[in-house]
Amino acid sequence: MAVTAREETGSIQRMRLLPAALVSASGFVLFALENRIVGSGILALALAMAAFVNKKLFQDLALVAIGVTVMSAVPITTDISTAHMLVMGAAMIFAVAVPYLGSRFMFKDHAIRFPVLTGQKWTPVEKLYLPVVLVLGYAVLPVYMISTGVYANWPAVSDPEGIARLFLGTNALGVWDELFFICTAFALFRRHMPEWQANILQSILFTSFLWELGFRAWAPFFIFPFALLQARIFSATKSLSYIVSVHLLFDFVLFLVLIHAHNREWIDIFLY
Repeated sequence: MAVTAREETGSIQRMRLLPAALVSASGFVLFALENRIVGSGILALALAMAAFVNKKLFQDLALVAIGVTVMSAVPITTDISTAHMLVMGAAMIFAVAVPYLGSRFMFKDHAIRFPVLTGQKWTPVEKLYLPVVLVLGYAVLPVYMISTGVYANWPAVSDPEGIARLFLGTNALGVWDELFFICTAFALFRRHMPEWQANILQSILFTSFLWELGFRAWAPFFIFPFALLQARIFSATKSLSYIVSVHLLFDFVLFLVLIHAHNREWIDIFLY
């Protein structure tokens, strides 16, 4: 029986989806389950399959794999000591810079972009969404962080230096999330599959990473949709500066909640 063009196309898409899905699954095993041996094995299998399917698929998944591997090799914690911030910060820079440089100069393409000065004004809806993010953060984060006790995964700080370090850490991580999971992983996945599939795969990586960082309990129920929405917004706006603004507004509420959770008489403005 002859194979139709549609069936052949579907078969090719499935062949591309499987290794990409395995890359995403390796992130879940490496970050969420913290099983380095099994996670690394899944990642190696994904790249071997990708090499068999398509050279370009292999190249793009290898770039994602570099970032995943680098971050899985360092302790992903909320420790804000100078030593840990330097180690984790260096890994974060490496995990973003190497895929970008590899894509741009080794593979000679522009798959990874960080569009900040786009020249496009934010629409009224986009502007309205920003205060909505603050309201959502105010409604969700105190209940989540305090009722579950998850706030204890972050250091208790009350001195100016500690507060400054916590602020720097939450903001730096928020920016990195968008640089790697959206501008890098999502962009590379999207070259080989429909956007909705690429979005799910990057959201699994996004959520798994934050789980290891300390967002436990029922955090995936709001982090996964947040990751999905961030990628969708990026596709619509083509603006890194906008999605970073959204993320940092949410993280600003997180920062305030953490200060309050450890010092209950401070910033006593939350309902939980």
